[in-house]
Amino acid sequence: MIVVSDVVKRYGAFTAVDGVSLDVKPGQIHGFLGPNGAGKTTTIRMIAGLLKPTSGRITVNGHDLATSPEGAKASLGFIPDRPFIYEKLTAGEFLRFHAGLYGLEGAAVEERLNEMLEIFELTRWRDELIESFSHGMKQRLVMSAAFMHRPQAVLVDEPMVGLDPRGARLIKDVFRRMADHGVAILMSTHTLEVAEEMCDLVSIILKGRIIASGTVDDLRRLAGGDDEELTPVFLKLTGGSGLQEIDEVV
Repeated sequence: MIVVSDVVKRYGAFTAVDGVSLDVKPGQIHGFLGPNGAGKTTTIRMIAGLLKPTSGRITVNGHDLATSPEGAKASLGFIPDRPFIYEKLTAGEFLRFHAGLYGLEGAAVEERLNEMLEIFELTRWRDELIESFSHGMKQRLVMSAAFMHRPQAVLVDEPMVGLDPRGARLIKDVFRRMADHGVAILMSTHTLEVAEEMCDLVSIILKGRIIASGTVDDLRRLAGGDDEELTPVFLKLTGGSGLQEIDEVV
């Protein structure tokens, strides 16, 4: 569903992403890990169509992002790390607005709206202004909007930031449910526990290049050990680069 082939992104003489290739299949949750500045967010933004690659090819559900951007974006949901929300709207108004961006209208929108609010446990706040929502509620609302148009692939950048344990558990369950229904999910995260618990496959990026890809067990074998935790495996593969809970430079 999401195929990234030899994608490069340069800023002058600096290469932020250097020949990255990814293949996220239907029903798969693919974790995208790397230290700050490794190129994760740059890659995510190129797949979302917010940045233009210097070279390489990106397709979403068979649509080439360069030649058929509308088709690619219509198949894609995007949950950014810093979402923008119109806080003077109610939750219901925000989801209707989002549906309208994808050309959705009529009774089907209300049915889907109610479904998303129920899944993300926001039904009781349907007619409340978003400005009164907690951070976690806003996060869940953004996620519900990303699934409104029934995308076949979803990009997620740091999904668990600011969520309490209950909210994080809910999101994990929802993502797995969506994957079970055939949605391809590419998820960038700093949280190794999340990657280990949720992801079918994991790719690690370092200095703009994919240095390892496979299941968690594959990565353990590649690191030359049988560590039960993913953290020491990650540190071995990246040469000791740490995960910091701050945004990427690139």
